[in-house]
Amino acid sequence: MILTHSVKVCLATQPCDLRKSFDTLSCVVEEQLKEDPLSSKLFVFLNKRADRVKMLYWDGTGLWILMKRLERGVFSRPQGNDLSKPKLQLKPEALEMLLSGIDLKDGFQRPWYQNSD
Repeated sequence: MILTHSVKVCLATQPCDLRKSFDTLSCVVEEQLKEDPLSSKLFVFLNKRADRVKMLYWDGTGLWILMKRLERGVFSRPQGNDLSKPKLQLKPEALEMLLSGIDLKDGFQRPWYQNSD
């Protein structure tokens, strides 16, 4: 799978149970995010602790699931202006920054394994 900077990224604002797999994540995309899981957008989910991220992506032939678990620390969970919205649209560059430990709010790189306390 090759993701380019033209991929649209949709981040779920509410924590997600990352034990979900293809079908149940697709249901979350449809029911909570009101999106089509086969739309070739990259759907990003964080768990409650924000130490895991799971992504769902349709490449035209099938669904991909990508997952990352931090051994220590947490990801910086982006906050939108309206916390009642179920999703945020991110640029691919913002997703790359999020996965690289950069706080999108303040624009600085945090220690990669930030203390989660």
